[in-house]
Amino acid sequence: MIPTLLLTDVLIWLLVLGVLAYARSVIKSPLSRASWGLVFQSKIASASLVILLLAVVITLLDSVHLRLNVEQQSRYANPIISVLDVALGPLAYEREKSYSAPLATRALSKETMELNGKPVRDYARLQFGGAHLQDESLKGQDLLKRAYQGALGGAVLWAFFLSALWIIRRAMSNAEHQNNISVFTGSGAYQAVVWTLFVLCILGGVVWKWAEAYHVLGTDKVGVDVFYIALKGLRTAMLIGLLTTLLTLPVGIAMGLAAGYFRGWVDDIIQYIYTTLNSIPSVLLIAATVLMLQVALDANPEAFASSVEKADLRLFFLCAILGLTSWTGLARLIRGEVLKMREQDYILAARASGVSSVKILFSHLLPNLMHLILIAMVMDFSGLVLAEAVLSYVGVGVDPSTFSYGTMINAARLELSREPIVWWSLVAAFVFMLLLVLSANLFADAVRDAFDPRARQLKQSLVRV
Repeated sequence: MIPTLLLTDVLIWLLVLGVLAYARSVIKSPLSRASWGLVFQSKIASASLVILLLAVVITLLDSVHLRLNVEQQSRYANPIISVLDVALGPLAYEREKSYSAPLATRALSKETMELNGKPVRDYARLQFGGAHLQDESLKGQDLLKRAYQGALGGAVLWAFFLSALWIIRRAMSNAEHQNNISVFTGSGAYQAVVWTLFVLCILGGVVWKWAEAYHVLGTDKVGVDVFYIALKGLRTAMLIGLLTTLLTLPVGIAMGLAAGYFRGWVDDIIQYIYTTLNSIPSVLLIAATVLMLQVALDANPEAFASSVEKADLRLFFLCAILGLTSWTGLARLIRGEVLKMREQDYILAARASGVSSVKILFSHLLPNLMHLILIAMVMDFSGLVLAEAVLSYVGVGVDPSTFSYGTMINAARLELSREPIVWWSLVAAFVFMLLLVLSANLFADAVRDAFDPRARQLKQSLVRV
């Protein structure tokens, strides 16, 4: 295996470096530490952050790619795999013939088989799901045994995380309070983290042991494990949410600052641009751009060494298209704030002292807008994840070969109309999207309350009433 970098891999790791740099600046700033401290005082936000961090870890594992040697390509469907594929082992390359229900040992539909020299119609045994069972009647006992083993392994992992949390708390506490620190005592937010980790470790251990011998969420039309597809879909959802936001920020910030500070004809032009963009149906604009891009990609097949690189480039351009059509809301918000701030005394004094407009914009105005930008980032994340699902559902989203929740929902549209019905692909996409989007929304609410003084004051007044 040879390490290889896709375009989205580079961008996601650059984003990680940016987050680490921001975390370092937060540690050095008492005011920023206090604001983030308000976020982590929330039990719901702390529990949501644990789920989001799990999704981030899976995304990062799926963002380190390896190019297979010729002799290794017979096992996998693509010549380029990720570290996540290697970690999942057989789950990534075992394929059944077609549909199978969750935890099933036989195919969903009957097929013609030869029994005692005579053709019969029956449900065939799966090649991998439950193949270790000599007697299918023992499946229930086997599932219980594996669930016990998985729960035990999850408990051991939970104990490891508890030890790590205890060491971190002890290192961050004052010397006189170190002897009073217990693993199970702490603030409500700390307890939320502990018990969220407990649920994830136990549930993850059980699912992992089942996935070693069964298809936990069944298989799709071509026999691919649906649980594997759902895990791979996390990378697409996170990339759409994070990279699109990253591409939106420069345009939205620049346009909003310029429109609010310079006013006049600059403001008129920028307002005309985003009013025109808002008047065009976003789905039609994105669909037209994606289709033109697809024509260009199909006309130059020699530019791509594999279908994985072609699909990755389409994913990047989809992020760029969403970003370039989603900056209008942020620009309007920043413009309104800058229109008020430009009349403040310290801005008037800076202009009177001969400070350049560029320095005023980036040294005086922009730092006072960072809380609004941060709030907009976390609030827009879940909307972009849902937008990808809608675009893929109508056929103008990611490449069909890319795992995403939108393509799962699109495939489920036909699967729900067949007999027997195939419901597990839709349920898997729904559950994973619900957990991701709900966690992002709950965490975003806590960030908004902590960084927006007016929202925090309104919430406190409502509580007193």
